[in-house]
Amino acid sequence: MKAVAMKNTTTVKARRAPVASRAGQAKRAVRVQAEKKDRWAGLADDSGPGNDQMDIHRGRGMVGSGFQGAAGMQGTHNQIQSSSDYMSGGLKTYDNTTAEGFYISKPFLDKLTVHIAKNFMELPKIKVPLILGVWGGKGQGKTFQTHLAFQKLGVNPIVMSAGELESGNAGEPAKLVRQRYREASDVIKKGKMCSLFINDLDAGAGRMGGTTQYTVNNQMVNATLMNIADSPTNVQLPGVYNNEEIPRVPIICTGNDFSTLYAPLIRDGRMEKFYWNPTREDRVGICSGIFKDDDIGEVAIERLVDAFPNQSIDFFGALRARIYDDLVRGFIGDTGLENLSSRLVNSREGPPKFAPPQMDVESLMRYGNLLVEEQENVKRVQLADAYLDGAELAGVEGTSLPEDVKAI
Repeated sequence: MKAVAMKNTTTVKARRAPVASRAGQAKRAVRVQAEKKDRWAGLADDSGPGNDQMDIHRGRGMVGSGFQGAAGMQGTHNQIQSSSDYMSGGLKTYDNTTAEGFYISKPFLDKLTVHIAKNFMELPKIKVPLILGVWGGKGQGKTFQTHLAFQKLGVNPIVMSAGELESGNAGEPAKLVRQRYREASDVIKKGKMCSLFINDLDAGAGRMGGTTQYTVNNQMVNATLMNIADSPTNVQLPGVYNNEEIPRVPIICTGNDFSTLYAPLIRDGRMEKFYWNPTREDRVGICSGIFKDDDIGEVAIERLVDAFPNQSIDFFGALRARIYDDLVRGFIGDTGLENLSSRLVNSREGPPKFAPPQMDVESLMRYGNLLVEEQENVKRVQLADAYLDGAELAGVEGTSLPEDVKAI
């Protein structure tokens, strides 16, 4: 029996041996294959367990500042791929050729240049306001003049709009203001002048009459800007309390009515105010830039400006756009309504091109009077007031028909 058992055991071992040898060979083959594989192969196609671009971005600030580049600029610690989730779209760069032919107001350029220069200087015992508030009437070209001045100075600003100053999440806009400020400071740290530019601050952080809700975000944005104006070199993100000094960043804001903002924010120690009301010389110069490709002459431009003295600057831009209405109508007539969609969207012929129309003063005056009539209609008819008063038909005498049609 022992002999039979030993024989059976030997047979089992003999049968198991090939299985073990095959497993060992498989392990050695896997080991050899793993050694041959490039451990950095995932970096080439950004594959692997994590997103390398995200990892690079999260690593900002974890190494010395001398080894990482400013956001949006050349540097060793910036991600290559761009995504709105982890890359700010606030940095605005300019083409140097776009400013050619456009008029920059001398008082405007002087005010903005002096404010930016003072914020980069060490003046003895002088309190320099951090914020410059450019305010004035609607459509007067405040934002465009600011961009032209930035371009003239070689400043690529970090831009924010009024829509970013409100959010469904409480505290997000105030955090975004701090992030954008620190991005601009990061650019300055790398040796390039920068500024934080906030468009229409009063629309995002102001209170427009009694019907506008004063939200938590309005309050926190005002408080954050006040805090930054008081401590411009120590701006931390929420929850971070490192005593780290960063470069000072001048802030430029535009708006229509700064009286809607929190009063302590616009006091003289924090914000310097500049009321932009273009003079006749400014209006003629800006309109010369608007009509620079039309060659209508300086005399014609002066006549237009004098004919519509109470209109804003963008009125003349809308006036020039009206001249192309006849060309567009002719294009629609030649193409046909049924073929318009295929011609304008994904067409092999590309977008339609028009020869510059012949502009004369009489045509411009005629279109200008039509625009003024539309403005007067808005003031006269006032549909909203008529509806609120009780579903009456809008019009001068309670009818929606024009007076000339009613007379017939």
